[in-house]
Amino acid sequence: MDGILMKKNDHHRSSLKINTVPWLRRIILLTVPAILFFCLSPGCRTATAPQPYQAPANATAISGRPIVFMTASELAEAIRSGKLTSVEVVSAHINHIHKYNPDLNAIVFIDEKSALEKARQADEALARGEILGALHGVPVSIKDHFAVDGMRVTNAFPPLADQVTDFDATVVKRLKDAGAIILGITNMPVMAMDVQTFNPIYGRTNNPWDLTRTPGGSSGGGAAAVASGMSPLTIGSDLGGSIRIPAAFCGIYGIKPTENFVSGYGIFPGISDANKRTVRAMASLGPLARSIKDLKLCLPIIAGPDGYDAMVPAVDLSPKPKPAYTDLRIAWSDNFGDVPVSNETRKVMEQVIQKLTDKGCTIKQLNPPHFDFPEVWETWGKMVDLQININLPAPARFLMYALGGLERRQSPLLQMVYPATYDKFIEESSRREILIAHLEQFLMKWDVFICPVVTRSAYKHHEPNDVIFGYNIYRDPIPVGDHQLNYWTANSAYTAPFNATGNPVITIPAGYSEDGMPIGLQIVGRRWHDMELLDMAEMIDAAAGAYREPPGY
Repeated sequence: MDGILMKKNDHHRSSLKINTVPWLRRIILLTVPAILFFCLSPGCRTATAPQPYQAPANATAISGRPIVFMTASELAEAIRSGKLTSVEVVSAHINHIHKYNPDLNAIVFIDEKSALEKARQADEALARGEILGALHGVPVSIKDHFAVDGMRVTNAFPPLADQVTDFDATVVKRLKDAGAIILGITNMPVMAMDVQTFNPIYGRTNNPWDLTRTPGGSSGGGAAAVASGMSPLTIGSDLGGSIRIPAAFCGIYGIKPTENFVSGYGIFPGISDANKRTVRAMASLGPLARSIKDLKLCLPIIAGPDGYDAMVPAVDLSPKPKPAYTDLRIAWSDNFGDVPVSNETRKVMEQVIQKLTDKGCTIKQLNPPHFDFPEVWETWGKMVDLQININLPAPARFLMYALGGLERRQSPLLQMVYPATYDKFIEESSRREILIAHLEQFLMKWDVFICPVVTRSAYKHHEPNDVIFGYNIYRDPIPVGDHQLNYWTANSAYTAPFNATGNPVITIPAGYSEDGMPIGLQIVGRRWHDMELLDMAEMIDAAAGAYREPPGY
């Protein structure tokens, strides 16, 4: 393997002051692997790093527009038409990474030599009249828990800091089969279990709009890379908002597909007990990009059954006729269970709704009936617990339950089921199925449901107060307007419900706070109607979207 481990500046490390109870450290190392929701562990190889490649300085623009801020769709077309070569495109991104990644710490591993060789091969294939696929010669990045053959993939978990995987996750293989070039690996929190992005291996990722703020998580490295022009497209995962929150905080687009729309084969490689998969519900894998068009390009490439993940059915990817604006029925809400959103978030929502009203859409402000949000949050929390924490040894699980009482009282999202039994799993699964039915019936009457992604725009980097069994414990609240909210409530109250129901959700940039930070909104659709949702989201974005590049890149 030839690759370069990206170096982080001291300030990425210095702010990580996590006080772990000393006697728990050994238990953490033994039990953290149990928090995974997919596990596959083929062997690893030792990594060696060559000297950095210096990309050509002239590979910077086409028609006055920087290559690095062209969308994946535009880059693919420019390469196919001969306006750009893949070598020029990959080189421009490598230069951009070397220039801006030291401050952002979004890309944690880059394989320059291999990427440039594959770019040359793509150009040679095109010269022979061969098009490798829809992403021919386009560089992409991958979150640090998807196996990529020959790359360093750590799951942000210190015992796997030197792991080099020797196979491709399904999403990676399908991107490669479509002609994409895997340029690098993006940062994430330990085991993807936080909505900020930092870990002991690589440190903290910063928001391209303000380095003192979080990019969100857990796909925060990928979102920061896409927003800042270091990657036109990235792949993330979402169990409680981990695609949508970073997309909103960084001002880009992301889709959490219907659960099991995309295969989870090859996620979290290198973890023990490889044949045991505990999370079978609520998690989704999907792309983040700088346009809806790129999401529409990528999702059909990575979706559908692969012969490995038995949970993934054949899905309908065929295009459907787009409705007119006057045919769109839109329900919306900015109040889930009386969890407040900032005045800026509410103002952005109201502006979007007014623009869609002006387009002739049928619009009504309401929440789904029979959809009690505290119950939804509690169901989500218990299902997470029953699928992830269930693998903890009995003494550790008891301690976690005993030590986490205060946090559970502060937020219904932080629920545990103790003792965990089969009957309780069936009970919570049944509650979840009822919630799914309520939302599906609602979305048969309304084409989409629009709501905030997070209660506010990106906040200053927020330190955990402790770590218990690998989980970051936050006791200090997040300010939301005049309110002080529990960390998980502030971040996930508006995203977790749609993991609980498994619906597809698209995040678009919708406006900006007074201090210039992006504010996103969610567009929720019916389960298994992902491609139709993308069409409607594209219409909503055209009427009311607010994408722009962060300044200074």
